Amino acid sequence: MSMAHMTFKSIVAAGVAIVTYSLPLSAEVGSDRSDELLSQLAEAEDDVAAQRVERELQLEWSKSGSAAMDLLLKRGRDAMEVNDLDAAVEHLTALTDHAPDFAEGWLALSLAYYAKELYGPAAYALERTLALNPDHFGALQGVGAIFDHLDEPQRAYDAYAMAARLRPHDQTLLDAMERLERDARGWKL
Repeated sequence: MSMAHMTFKSIVAAGVAIVTYSLPLSAEVGSDRSDELLSQLAEAEDDVAAQRVERELQLEWSKSGSAAMDLLLKRGRDAMEVNDLDAAVEHLTALTDHAPDFAEGWLALSLAYYAKELYGPAAYALERTLALNPDHFGALQGVGAIFDHLDEPQRAYDAYAMAARLRPHDQTLLDAMERLERDARGWKL
C-alpha cells in the first residue's frame, strides 16, 4: 500500500472518528413525531412492521418545509437512481447550501459522494447529518460503511451497532456486525 493511500485512509478515518465521537455534543432534539416513530421502530415486532415504520420515518425526515428544497432533494435522488452522480452532487450541494439545517439533504449528499468514492466529503456530509439528527440510522450506517471500506473493523462495528440499536430488524446491519464481530471483538473462549 502506498504512503499516499495510507495517509488518505488515516485522514478519512480521523474525520469519521470525530463524527462518531462528537455526536452527543451536537445533538438536537427531534420532532415529537420522529421520536414516536423511532420508538415504534425499535419495538417493532417483525421486519414487516419495522419497514412500515421506517418508511413513515423517512417521509417525516424528508420534509424540508420548502417546495423548492424538496424539489432539489428529489432531483438529487433521481440523478443518483440513474447513476448521474455529478448531477446528483450538483443538486444536493445546492440543497445543502440553501438549507444547511436539513439533515436529509446532507445524507443524500453523503450517499452521492460515497458512490463517487469521495470518502472524505461523504464523511463530512454524514457529520452534518448526525449533528442535525443524531438518531439518523442511515447516517450511522454510512459511517460504518466508510470505516468498513477503510478496513477499520472496530469502528465499523461500533457505528453499525449504534444504527442497529435504532433499527434492530435490519438484516444488512446484523450481517455486517456478524461479519466484523471477530475482528472487532476478538475471539471468545
